[in-house]
Amino acid sequence: MLEDPSTPASALAPVPVDSVAAASTWPDGYPQGYAVVDVETTGLARDDRIVSAAVYRVDARGEVEDHWYTLVNPERDPGPVWIHGLTSDVLEGAPLFRDIAEEFAARLDGRVLVAHNAVFDWSMIAREYARAQCAVPVRQRLCTIALSKELGLPLANHKLETLAAHFGVVQRRAHHALDDARVLAEAFRPSLHAAARGGVRLPLLECRPLTEWYEGGYARQSAGGGGAVPVQGRIGRQSGYRPTSWRPSRKRPPCPYPNPGRYVPGQPLKQGMRVAFSGDTSVERELLEDRAVEAGLHVATSLSRVTSLLVTNDPDSGTTKTVKAREYGTPVIDEAAFGQLLRDVAPAQGAEPAGGAEPASEPVSGPCAGSAPPSLPAHAPASDG
Repeated sequence: MLEDPSTPASALAPVPVDSVAAASTWPDGYPQGYAVVDVETTGLARDDRIVSAAVYRVDARGEVEDHWYTLVNPERDPGPVWIHGLTSDVLEGAPLFRDIAEEFAARLDGRVLVAHNAVFDWSMIAREYARAQCAVPVRQRLCTIALSKELGLPLANHKLETLAAHFGVVQRRAHHALDDARVLAEAFRPSLHAAARGGVRLPLLECRPLTEWYEGGYARQSAGGGGAVPVQGRIGRQSGYRPTSWRPSRKRPPCPYPNPGRYVPGQPLKQGMRVAFSGDTSVERELLEDRAVEAGLHVATSLSRVTSLLVTNDPDSGTTKTVKAREYGTPVIDEAAFGQLLRDVAPAQGAEPAGGAEPASEPVSGPCAGSAPPSLPAHAPASDG
């Protein structure tokens, strides 16, 4: 699609070759290739759309092979133009997602998807492919936030710009998909080498393809089956969450900020907000809670009238928290949207800004349409659903 010659692979900053990279003792279990991805979107909800996408393909040791970028017509309002800078006029002549689905898939095929806040990028990509009625040829993902934690990098927060600065990478156009992907590719390479040098197990998670999608208020099964079944209209609901899972609570220090009230959709989170979680999450729950605390939020073990927000991947479940959220009118968002919001938490009055964290149509003609998802390799990680 739209190749952007302004950022050639040769422009990437060279990284010193360490002893592990030069030797033949590179960890055998590491993947053979990666697709470093960034997408910009119309928003954070399940029915939001991708407006631009970029992929840097890198080899087993993080060396860039090529890059690709495209705008995408979201067929709706572009959302936060002040963030991604893409207006309706700019996107009007862009291809629809189903028009670029096959080429995008070719860039991901057989590789580990790498992203900063990977659960969000993967969720948006999976939903777009669910709408296009074809499978995404990627079975594993790696979040650079989780990797930086595994490496114990001394970062003040988990924003992309902070990770980039740690490795001396200059960010030119924040929230431009191509530049964000370039920055992440440059920061990923030394991270990967550090992991190899230290024998660190890469935090790989399964990319579970969507098994059903909702369109116009009806569900259609992706693997055959009977007629359409009336449901609440929703795109790309992922099955497999187990709302009955039990986890012991952990003692945390009290939140130093007062509760500013409920979360208002479309606005940033604020330090001091009380956040409750319900059901299973793609990111390990304790890790997700730690990131919320680091951002200055209060993690609540139960839901009450003063809870600011409920985070759940299954809002229609009958858990105590989801029932109370409906009763109290507490705002509810999914994990992917929460991870995105954690990037820019507004500071409490008189406090320093908080760091962010990671945080998930018509048929397409051609080989992408109707293709069955490939089988998982025998060494694939356990499901993250």
